[in-house]
Amino acid sequence: MLNVDLQKLLKGSMSRYKLVAATAKRARMIVDDAEKDHYIIVEKPVSIAVKELQDDVWSVCDNNN
Repeated sequence: MLNVDLQKLLKGSMSRYKLVAATAKRARMIVDDAEKDHYIIVEKPVSIAVKELQDDVWSVCDNNN
């Protein structure tokens, strides 16, 4: 189980809902890429997505225009 400091992940005025939705979307992308490349994922996709967010591999964009 991941023990993540949410305050570090919630940058600016991002809501928890937005963080969870974006992380789930990234996890689905990881699974889709693995299936396409016939790669077996050992670690849980959500854990990979959260680690990538912590390491600034990807970020959550604000599309409110």
